[in-house]
Amino acid sequence: MTNAASPPAVDELALPRLSDDAAVEIHHFLETIFDLFEARYGHQITRHYESLSRDNLVNSSGDPQPGDPPF
Repeated sequence: MTNAASPPAVDELALPRLSDDAAVEIHHFLETIFDLFEARYGHQITRHYESLSRDNLVNSSGDPQPGDPPF
C-alpha cells in the first residue's frame, strides 16, 4: 500500500508506451477532469488547507498576548 504523502516514483509505475497523439489526448483529458474537479471542490480544498494552517498557529486570533515573544 502506498502512502498518499509519498507517491511512487515514475520509474516504479508500470505504464504502457503511448503514441504522441495518445499521450496528448490523455493529458488533455486529465487536465479537463482536474479543472472540473477543482471548479466543484476547490472551495473545500482551500478551506481544508486554511484550517490546517490555522491549526499550526499558536494564537489563531492574531492578537498577541502580553509577554508573548514576537516570533
